[in-house]
Amino acid sequence: MSEPTRYPEHEVSGKPRELGQQIGESTREQIRGFCASAIEQVNRTVSISRDSATDVAQQSLRFAEAYAPEMVEELRGTAEASGVSMDDIMLLQVRNQLQPDALEGCTSLAANGRGTPIVAQNWDNDPALDEFNVVLTRKPEGRPALTTIGQAGLIGYIGFNDQGIGLCLNTLPAPSHRVGVPHYFLVRAILESVSLDEATEAVRRADRAIPANVMLITPQGPADLEITIDGVRVLTGDDSNLATHTNHCLHPELLSINEQFPELIQSHDRIHRIGELLSTAGEGVSVEMVQQGLSDHLNHPRSICRHPNNDPTHGFWSTVFSVIIELEERRMLIARGTPCNHAYELYKMR
Repeated sequence: MSEPTRYPEHEVSGKPRELGQQIGESTREQIRGFCASAIEQVNRTVSISRDSATDVAQQSLRFAEAYAPEMVEELRGTAEASGVSMDDIMLLQVRNQLQPDALEGCTSLAANGRGTPIVAQNWDNDPALDEFNVVLTRKPEGRPALTTIGQAGLIGYIGFNDQGIGLCLNTLPAPSHRVGVPHYFLVRAILESVSLDEATEAVRRADRAIPANVMLITPQGPADLEITIDGVRVLTGDDSNLATHTNHCLHPELLSINEQFPELIQSHDRIHRIGELLSTAGEGVSVEMVQQGLSDHLNHPRSICRHPNNDPTHGFWSTVFSVIIELEERRMLIARGTPCNHAYELYKMR
């Protein structure tokens, strides 16, 4: 039997509880599978008991309720309709608090592009997570509509809204807390924003648990947020309106952090290479150039397009999917698997 090339697509609408119930009903199989395997996935890189993980989830729920009660209400609806506990749903939201330096090693970029703003990335992670990914369009009452690609059951992930905000994600090794507002709540708040300032404020007001990097395309142009537990630094595009990021700090105020944490899967090599491939675009970055860049194999298998290798900790990681978001067209091009040998397919917000 051939492998599926498209991710399941779903659309939901309504008030928070209604959104969650529709998500739980339409993605029940993926949510249950993700919940059942969550601790096993975490324990591939760090050892933690289910009781300890549940304690983190329960404590973080209190932070989440103070930050965004409507998002918690949506998750309660998701848990009810999918037939899992709220503890299990929250455990999905806090997985990266249990292994903050080893969740995903991605290469991302944002550019004004040739004719359309673009934000894109390779999502490098455990290929076992592929079966839980869905493309989901939410149309909440009184808030921007948003389309995301990511694991079923998460409150927010990689995607875009209908107000000119597009978002990609990178792990950023840096000091962390075990408990706080889960990162995916911040992601969802960004996707409910309409400007760079509003998106940045949505992050700043959270009592954050972990560091992270968020690559954005906004109505104000490309921007990158290096988020630590004590601040948010904004990096904008270069003279060619191109921003790139991998998995180490770039802001001058944060460079010393890089000396405190091991480099995550050849982060410096990857950012140098993607910049080299795209920064010479005199007329602006095109979708075709981004596809070629994200398929690059310099230093294979530890390349931008990542393949399994003999790294003792992360060698099983590969590029699970590659995504290019075209904001004005309200669509995503997604290659399910390594983009060097899997075609990009179109997913559009309707």
